[in-house]
Amino acid sequence: MRVIVESHIPHIRGLIEPFATVDYLEPGEFTPEAVRDADALIVRTRTRCNAALLEGCRVRFIGSATIGTDHIDLDYCAAHGITVHNAPGCNAPAVAQWVFCAIAAWMHHRHITSPAGLTLGIVGVGHIGSIVARWGRALGFTVLLNDPPRENRDGSFDVVFSPLDELQRRCDIITFHTPITRDGQWPTWHLCDAAFLNGLSRCRLVMNAARGPIADNAALLDWHGDIALDCWENEPAISLPLLEKCVVATPHIAGYSREGKQRGTAMMLEALNDFYGWGIPIPTIAAPATGAPQVSLYGIATSYDIMADTTALKATPANFESLRNTYPLRQEYNH
Repeated sequence: MRVIVESHIPHIRGLIEPFATVDYLEPGEFTPEAVRDADALIVRTRTRCNAALLEGCRVRFIGSATIGTDHIDLDYCAAHGITVHNAPGCNAPAVAQWVFCAIAAWMHHRHITSPAGLTLGIVGVGHIGSIVARWGRALGFTVLLNDPPRENRDGSFDVVFSPLDELQRRCDIITFHTPITRDGQWPTWHLCDAAFLNGLSRCRLVMNAARGPIADNAALLDWHGDIALDCWENEPAISLPLLEKCVVATPHIAGYSREGKQRGTAMMLEALNDFYGWGIPIPTIAAPATGAPQVSLYGIATSYDIMADTTALKATPANFESLRNTYPLRQEYNH
């Protein structure tokens, strides 16, 4: 039994070895030759798991220690008997921490002293969006929610959703937390495009910590308002003019907390145990996956120096990938 693990996944070395031969590879080392005789892959978003990588291999399990699966060709895997697991919600509190640290930095930049009177629009109300909504209300923001797939699927009577055009009219801040989809009734590819931005009535800050192509980066560059980005189109070769324009700019590390990585790894180990019948010990994570039950804007803002990350990226944008891969995992806000 051979398992290949992407080398930047933390908290995993030594845990699988009693059950299988384990190789640790850099993302660029995942080649058809390298994975041909592997039985399982544990990856992050930088490893594209598609026919080009997997054709002719014996892989039957792919685990992604991340919330998304857009780097995995799910149709190909299903057709070739490859089971895929991801880690939904593993880094949700960390992304929520990033969102409110970015908002706090923007408020300081614009000399806004209180959330009172500010309306926060959240597009995508899954694991992350739900924590952002709960914290936002607790902090004193008026919160509007937009999630047509969830509204259509759940019909929740305890959640009030608003159409996107209402967020465009009423919100001072809009943050995106959707998956990336190109097809279907509600595609999210370039959901935040020139038409969306031109339709904003009072919005002063647009944020994207979901997937880069949700926001048309060229359109953002032409927009008159403030921008906070963690996810970019064409990573790691991001737009330098857009980088310069952003109030907050980080190298796709919004979810990079110690606890979030521990959850992602734990979920992969649980999936391996279920799939192979192994008994890998699962580490315990102290912080709740649902985020801190009580919050203060000062507490969140001082839990993570988001402007230090912004300064580092703006100073060395060519180091986007190394800044991401060597990022010192921060502690989640949990007070």
